[in-house]
Amino acid sequence: MTHDHPVAADRAVPRPFGRVLTAMVTPFTSDGSLDLDGAVRLANHLVDEQGNDALVLNGTTGESPTTTDAEKERLIRAVVEAIGDRARVVAGVGTNDTRHTIELATAAEKAGAHGLLVVTPYYNKPPQSGLARHFAAVADATGLPIMLYDIPHRSGVPIETETLVKLAEHDRIVAVKDAKGDLAATSWVTSRTDLAFYSGEDSLVLPALAVGCVGVVGTSTHFTGALTRRMIELHDAGDTGAALALHRRLLPLFTGIFRTQGTILVKAGLAAMGLPAGPVRPPLVDATPDEIAQLRADCAAAGLELS
Repeated sequence: MTHDHPVAADRAVPRPFGRVLTAMVTPFTSDGSLDLDGAVRLANHLVDEQGNDALVLNGTTGESPTTTDAEKERLIRAVVEAIGDRARVVAGVGTNDTRHTIELATAAEKAGAHGLLVVTPYYNKPPQSGLARHFAAVADATGLPIMLYDIPHRSGVPIETETLVKLAEHDRIVAVKDAKGDLAATSWVTSRTDLAFYSGEDSLVLPALAVGCVGVVGTSTHFTGALTRRMIELHDAGDTGAALALHRRLLPLFTGIFRTQGTILVKAGLAAMGLPAGPVRPPLVDATPDEIAQLRADCAAAGLELS
């Protein structure tokens, strides 16, 4: 692939949602019902103790495939009210149906969300022209800033560079959660647009910062949020050696949280810490004793303890 377009000069790219965002799990009660009180407690912990600038609700880590539209709206309202102006709430609204995505987007806006996360339509594998129409239609439907979610290993299709450059022209498409794992493609887009890129891969946050990313939408940040924030701040301050040392310290948990599906291990870890989590909903299954023991070992290797 060639790029015959001018590369923009160095410039400060805004951070529309801050540096550190966590894709928050959705707490359930023991019978699998939505636990709004637990969600409020967890959200406050992530903001006050883990240094999150924003929380992503109703993403895949939040088990969006198995929560109802009504549950999604109730969750947004409860968390927005709980955290007030201390952090922002970004609502996951993406589906593989443009009409349904717009319905979720307008409901999230009415519920008080500050932004929207819109994943690439999955499984039906639309062409790039279809992706562009889909994202633009959602952006046209609300007044909220939008973060695109590029995760081809789940969606089945990437958002190509030229599509991202075109979508960046829309006033409300302001950011990308980048889980493509292609730092060269990321670099091309960040050099040609003002899109704020957030790493969607916990272990790639530090190298992604080097090619123009501004932060992370993380999973391990349920436990590493404050330290991940420190790593980003060190990089921003030019202390790349200290940032690298912190990256290497946290790497066992950056990667270990994905030994099985991330939601499963996050909920197990939160439960071990006495924080709200509850069970996962089928078809996910709760962590086994061996998986929990490995999670404890990964945390210990990162200098953290599950108490």
